[in-house]
Amino acid sequence: MPINIQSGLPASKILKAENIFIMNEDRAIKQDIRPLNIVILNLMPVKTVTETQLLRLLGNSPLQVDITLIYPKTHVSKNTSEAYLFKYYQTFDEIKHKKFDGMIITGAPVELLEFEDIDYWNELTEIMDWSLKNVYSTFHICWASQAGLYHHFGIPKHKLSKKLFGVFPQIIDKKSVKLLCGFDDLFYVPHSRHTEFLREDIIKTPELEILAESKTSGPYIVATKGGRQIFVTGHSEYDLLSLKDEYIRDISSGINIDIPQNYFPNDDPNLIPLSTWRSHANLLFLNWLNYYVYQETPYDLNKLLNC
Repeated sequence: MPINIQSGLPASKILKAENIFIMNEDRAIKQDIRPLNIVILNLMPVKTVTETQLLRLLGNSPLQVDITLIYPKTHVSKNTSEAYLFKYYQTFDEIKHKKFDGMIITGAPVELLEFEDIDYWNELTEIMDWSLKNVYSTFHICWASQAGLYHHFGIPKHKLSKKLFGVFPQIIDKKSVKLLCGFDDLFYVPHSRHTEFLREDIIKTPELEILAESKTSGPYIVATKGGRQIFVTGHSEYDLLSLKDEYIRDISSGINIDIPQNYFPNDDPNLIPLSTWRSHANLLFLNWLNYYVYQETPYDLNKLLNC
């Protein structure tokens, strides 16, 4: 899929080298089609890494997608400059008058904080409430899935005894769901988190259903019936070396952390890990774009409220 992003965005050069079709704004405006409009709320500290990961997956489709990047204005970023944010990002105030086919809310390294103690929590809840009427389908990743389930359905998160860290097998609960169309019965997903939500809390909530889960890492994909809200607890978007980078970072900081499970051959950090989740990641985002965004969103986004 040609993804339309701002000229000069660092992810553009990386993705072009991977033969992912990037379209600039001048060319996109000449095409007589309505592209999908996807807004990404990027809560991760190093914005460029997450941009590249998500755009790589959104680029694996024949559909044209216009990307809008936003960040929380109530948080001061320590890892991304104000100049970078000003050039490539917008704030919620600048886009809240618009409607979007889909939205992605990323994870954030704040899971050990109480939700209400996070400096941009009020802004985030405003955005999540806004998404219910202005976005057809919203895709929450890792911590954002916990935040969304807590805010919309009152489902609490629980601290784990130690960090869930590695690549874990998942099984499908709902084989007839389009989001999982083409999935293997067993597939793998990277996880990196200190908290979880519990299966028993999900199944007590009639609006929600568990689509895939793991005996080790718990519920993986939870969705509202109809797929307007999707909550994904893992990091299918991670690059091959993302877990390794996290492991080295923590070890260098003096944090006592286990080697990520099911990741390094023979659990040897000196060996290059094998990717066991790339095909699943591409299929997950492709199915979301196709079945939950492209085939469901009205051509006229002003009719979104009637859906």
